[in-house]
Amino acid sequence: MSTSLSPIISAEELNKLNFSEVILIDARAGSNAFDVYQKQHLKGARFVDLNQDLASIPANPANGGRHPLPTVEQFSETLSNLGISPSDHIIVYDDKNGSNFSARFWWMMRAVGHEKIQVLNGGYQAALQNGFPTNSGNEIVQKTTYPIKEWKLPLADIEEVEKARKNDQNLVIDVRDKNRFDGLTEPLDLIAGHIPGAVNIPLTENLDENGFFKSAKELAQKYKSIIGDKKDENIIVHCGSGVTACHTLLAMDYAGLAIPKLYVGSWSEWSRNDREMATQQKE
Repeated sequence: MSTSLSPIISAEELNKLNFSEVILIDARAGSNAFDVYQKQHLKGARFVDLNQDLASIPANPANGGRHPLPTVEQFSETLSNLGISPSDHIIVYDDKNGSNFSARFWWMMRAVGHEKIQVLNGGYQAALQNGFPTNSGNEIVQKTTYPIKEWKLPLADIEEVEKARKNDQNLVIDVRDKNRFDGLTEPLDLIAGHIPGAVNIPLTENLDENGFFKSAKELAQKYKSIIGDKKDENIIVHCGSGVTACHTLLAMDYAGLAIPKLYVGSWSEWSRNDREMATQQKE
C-alpha cells in the first residue's frame, strides 16, 4: 500500500479510536439509501450518494458510462459540504463490504491526494455486531473548504483500453461476476458480454467465506501471480460503470501493490460505442 495507514480497518479497530478524531461516511446503496440512513446509521456518520455526490450522470452513458467522475470542482464542493478537511481521518462504510460505493469514495479520496481514508471491513453489519453506537436523522455538519486541483491516481479512457487489449504487455481486468463477463446475463447495460482480451477476476474473490477482505498476504499472492512481470502502468481495471472496479483497486492497495489505472467508463461505455465485444454462450 502506498501510505502508512492501511486502507482497510476492522470494526474492532474502529471501536478503539477516539470518535471525535475521525469522520464516518455512510455510503450505503439503493434507491432509498438516504431514507435508510435517516432511519439508522453509525453515530456521527455523514451520508454520500453515488449519483449526486460521486458521479456526474450523463444524458447518454455512451459518453463516459453510467457513472463518470464528477469534476474536481464538484467533488471539492461535496467534500466541503460534508465538512471534510484535507487533514481529516475518514472512515467510509456500506452494507456490501466495499462492493457498493465505499470503495469508490475511497478511490476518489485517494485520487485527490487524501491519505487518511479507510474502508470498514465487514461494513455496517460488522460495526453493529461490535456494539458501535447508532443514530437517526441528520448529523450536524460544519461546512469546510476542501481545495482540489486534479485527479492524481491513474485513469484510462476508452481509446487507451482499445490499444491495451490488443497488447500482451498490458492487462485489462474485468471485476464483474462471471455470468456477466460471459454474456449469459446483463442486469444493467444494453448488451451482455465483455471487452475482448480482458481477463475476468470477480471482485468477490477479494473476500473470504464470511464476506471480509482476505489478508493482505493472500491478496498479494493472488494478484502478483496474475500480473506477473507486467508494469504497473500497463494494468487497467474496469467493471460495469467504474464503481465496483474500485473494490479491486482497494484490494490491490491493501495487498501492497500499486493502484492500477481505472477505466471509469467500463462496460457501460464500451458496449454503447460500436466497439468489438465478446461473449461466451452456454454449450
